[in-house]
Amino acid sequence: MDKVIDGADRAVADVRAGSTVAVGGFGLCGIPSTLIAALLVTGVDDLEAVSNNAGVDDWGLGQLLAAGRLRRIIASYVGENKEFARQYLSGELEVELTPQGTLAERMRAGGSGIPAFYTATGVGTQVADGGLPWRYDRAGEVVVASPPKEVRSFPTDHGPQDFVLEPAIVADVGLVRAWKGDRHGNLVYRDSARNFNPLAAMCARLTIAEVEHLVEPGEIGPDDVHTPGVFVQRVVALTPEQAAEKRIEKRTVRERVEPAAAERDGDAG
Repeated sequence: MDKVIDGADRAVADVRAGSTVAVGGFGLCGIPSTLIAALLVTGVDDLEAVSNNAGVDDWGLGQLLAAGRLRRIIASYVGENKEFARQYLSGELEVELTPQGTLAERMRAGGSGIPAFYTATGVGTQVADGGLPWRYDRAGEVVVASPPKEVRSFPTDHGPQDFVLEPAIVADVGLVRAWKGDRHGNLVYRDSARNFNPLAAMCARLTIAEVEHLVEPGEIGPDDVHTPGVFVQRVVALTPEQAAEKRIEKRTVRERVEPAAAERDGDAG
């Protein structure tokens, strides 16, 4: 089955208001920036985003956030986005902060048909006991807090240990970015851009992948596939310009040292 869609705008045209959207990426690495930009143009709002983070103020999910399109976010890290902090503290945005490994497993479980799982992460904290502020009002009072979760003791090599029950995440739509993909939806991610992309692809009922290099079926070896095509319903081939547009949150460089100068410094030492 050829799953290629002509253009990101067509691929996201039927995303509905109120949808839960799982988005791949970590920081700005491996984010489906073209699909996010296309979703912004549609004007769809009241979205719940599931993502490791919320991008930055002017890129990635930060664009949807700045436009007021996000109602709620499930994330593990949000420290690079000032608009995120403003909306959260002013009561405009509901936020469910989740430990990063727990978030990854909740998404994986959703894609595997597992409704919930037990983990030791968060036991003895507000993650398990409840009371984490999900939403404030404009006066800074907590109006929605996390509920307490089931905690159960299991035998371990070190004796009985408590574990907290975490629910799986199943999204309506998944947006991911791959380095290479074929027309059947088989995807390959490159290096650290793999991050949350396979999980976002797994946990969604409708997964849309933007790919930097579109190849024909059979050109990706079976052992090289990171996300099988069964998890992907639509594929968008990026233009060279779209594929090359990759941003860095904080660029840190050092002054270039010419080889001759470096050798002199070494001799002097």
